Formats: sequence, C-alpha cells, structure tokens
Amino acid sequence: MAALTTEEKLQHFEDICTGDALKKYEQAVSDYTAYEEKILNEHKENARKQAALQIAAEKERIARETNKNLSLGQIEIRRSYSRKDEELRGKVFSELRDRLARFMETPKYDALLEAQIKKEKAFAGSSEIHIYIDPSDREKQNLLSLRTDCDIRVSQYPFLGGTRAVIASKNILIDNSFETKLKEAEQDFQFSL
Repeated sequence: MAALTTEEKLQHFEDICTGDALKKYEQAVSDYTAYEEKILNEHKENARKQAALQIAAEKERIARETNKNLSLGQIEIRRSYSRKDEELRGKVFSELRDRLARFMETPKYDALLEAQIKKEKAFAGSSEIHIYIDPSDREKQNLLSLRTDCDIRVSQYPFLGGTRAVIASKNILIDNSFETKLKEAEQDFQFSL
C-alpha cells in the first residue's frame, strides 16, 4: 500500500468522521421517529379507549332516557286505559241499573221476589226468619205475604230491589238484594281484550 499524503489522510479522516456522524444522525433520526410513532400510537390508543368510553356512556344515557320515556308512555297509557275503563264501566252499570228498573216493573220481578222468599223460608226450616223487601216494593208486601204465607217486612233502608232475610237464631243474613249483586258484579267485572 502506498503512503497516503496528508491531504488524503485528512480526506480519509473526514470521510470516517462524516460517515460516523451520518450514521449517528440517521440512528438518532430513526430512534426519534420510532419514539414519536410510539407516542402517536399510544395517543391513538388512548383516544380510541376514550372514544369507546364516551360511546358506551352515551349508549347507556340513551338507553336510560329511552327506558324513562317508555315508562312515562306506559304510565300514560295505563292512565288513559283506566279512565276509559271507568267511563265504560260506568256506562255498563248505568245501563244495567236502567234495565233492572224496567225489570222491576214486570210480572217476572214479582215472580222472582216470590221465588226468593220461598227459597229463604225453606232454608230457614223451623227457625224464625224475617224477610225484608225494598221500600220501593212496599205495595207488593201484602200480595207477597199471601202467596208465600210469610210475614214480609219493608226495610228501613233501600237496597235497589230483591230481598234480604235474617235468621237471628243462627246469626245468618241472606242477601239477595240487587244492590249487593250489583256491587259484587262491579268488583268482579273486567273487560276482556
């Protein structure tokens, strides 16, 4: 190998230094780029997690709001149904009371009273029984007493027709009044859909 001149040595030294510096520069840029990419990826991941949490929270809020609105809607539907049910129930029982009033003006009603009295008397057997009719049926008292061979009394309290009987010795009340029958019907009445 030939001896290098000073200028060549300097050039060789400069090439080595420049190459070494260039390698260090490239390594530093590469390390910095990798670091920045790592920070960027961490930031993206954190942003994705934060977005997922916000989406989940928003879905939950929307679900709660939807359930609340649904519940309020159901309550309003129930109220509306209840109002309509009461209105229709009132109409049904008003019509029923009108029909009972018309029925009480027929001979079939007289026959019903007579049948109730005979059944109550048979139930009492030899026990003393007091049979009551509604004050509105006062004019039927004597005829019913004759037909049933029973002492018929007019009640002090109206009960919309029918009869009531008391067997005091057995502490029994037989209630065949229309008032009681209507109350029972109203309690048990339901519209079927």
